[in-house]
Amino acid sequence: MSLPFIVSAPGRICLFGEHQDYLGLPVIAAAISLRLQIEGQLRSDRQVQLTMPDIHHTESFNLQSEIPYGRQRDYYKSVLNLLQRQGAVFPQGFDARISSTIPINAGTSSSSALVVAWAYYLTQLIDFPLSIHQLADLAYRAEVEEFGEPGGRMDQTSSAVGQVIYLESQPVPKVETLKPIAGTFVLGDSQQAKDTLGVLKHVKYGMLEAIRKIKAADPSFSLPTYPAREADRYQSLLTPDEFILLKGNLSDRDILREAKDLLARPEPDPKQFGDLLNRHQYNLREAKRISTAKIDRMIDVALEAGALGAKINGSGGGGCMFAYAPTHAEAVAEAIERAGGKSYIITIDEGVRTETQLAQV
Repeated sequence: MSLPFIVSAPGRICLFGEHQDYLGLPVIAAAISLRLQIEGQLRSDRQVQLTMPDIHHTESFNLQSEIPYGRQRDYYKSVLNLLQRQGAVFPQGFDARISSTIPINAGTSSSSALVVAWAYYLTQLIDFPLSIHQLADLAYRAEVEEFGEPGGRMDQTSSAVGQVIYLESQPVPKVETLKPIAGTFVLGDSQQAKDTLGVLKHVKYGMLEAIRKIKAADPSFSLPTYPAREADRYQSLLTPDEFILLKGNLSDRDILREAKDLLARPEPDPKQFGDLLNRHQYNLREAKRISTAKIDRMIDVALEAGALGAKINGSGGGGCMFAYAPTHAEAVAEAIERAGGKSYIITIDEGVRTETQLAQV
């Protein structure tokens, strides 16, 4: 029987590249110091007992070679099934307690942190070693592919690898670790439910239709390489909304490239980093229209309180924003609270890790 041991995985913010990965464009994301924690130990039988006090929920099931799913997004079982298909053996059940400081359903990847932490916990439990990138891939498959869900690899990769990552998903996943920008951020939860389907209808499918129309007229068009200054060439082919989306995506693509170059410097300039966040937010608000009036107010008051830059985080239509506040973080947090949000002062953090060592008795 093993003594209790603890693992944790971080949530994440998307610094640059919202709604870009499914278009074949890269993203830059950062793991944050809000984390999900799993504490567990082996049992003498074949049962899995899970306790989730944050959401007042418990769950239990028996281990078997292929565990049937009881619902869509049955992540505890999907991770176990994928590991067993890879040859992992679980001779004993286990108790686990899951707790988290990551806001739920707010665009900070609480579900991916859960899947990454769970996969890491299980591989540590039975000494089934995976590299950090293999772990991220397993989490992606367990969360997305196993249930036929839409979604990219940003969340799982960011939570597993940690710090700041540059991620290309096409043609094959490529991850590069970037230098974290110094200083604190303030996360602001609007406590508005995200309108993910409504956002995707406009942003994703609108842009994919624009690309289809452009390629029908110009098969050589490539979103990753086409010069933004020449976007007007295609205006007559598109509806006004599609043309605005095209220009916004080309601009965001170039902002991300500027950010990558900035973070490659020995000492990235905080003011320039903040300016890039503000430019990105302008496109997210005006071109992609994924911000909300409340989040706009939270961003405005954060900037007035001393933040260098601020933007909505994640898919949009609600959820969270964040502000880069290497100074005046407390004042920024208080301003966000006065605007009706829930604030968290955060820093860039490590990826999945063991908090206490596994010991045998």
